[in-house]
Amino acid sequence: MDRLWAPWRSSYITKAVKPSGCFLCAAAVPGDDAEKLVVLHTELSVVLLNRYPYNNGHLLVAPRAHKADLTDLTAAESADLQHLLTQLTLVIRDRMSADGFNVGLNLGRAAGAGVPGHLHWHLVPRWNGDQNFLPVTADTTIISQSLEACRDLLAAACTHLAHKPEAKFDSL
Repeated sequence: MDRLWAPWRSSYITKAVKPSGCFLCAAAVPGDDAEKLVVLHTELSVVLLNRYPYNNGHLLVAPRAHKADLTDLTAAESADLQHLLTQLTLVIRDRMSADGFNVGLNLGRAAGAGVPGHLHWHLVPRWNGDQNFLPVTADTTIISQSLEACRDLLAAACTHLAHKPEAKFDSL
């Protein structure tokens, strides 16, 4: 058996009280944003870091309303979510020097949705060479930054999006 020492995960495993209800709905309510790893709220959407990331800066982008299907979204919600995905790629390219992104939505349990009742997109930053020998030989990836430090970096870079969701991200 291969082992990777990851003591930072202990806090997730040993929490005395497991969260009840939808964690995306809880994140959509402003307050304790740092604890919930929320990067940004808009009127219609919420953006937070994935607690179990595939890569550094892995974000979840979701409507604030608990909606299970794309057909449940209003035109305004759809537009806000798409706008955020676009703007967040620019922010992450600028602040984290990402070379590319994986963007995905698992729609329904059969498609792999871990939270099938609340739509959310995964935005995963990628870097040239970010997959080295570890995934192949050890079935392991390396996350190079703490969730808290990554959340602080991205939240500071996204303040302009929360106040002017229609604003275009040109530069910082």
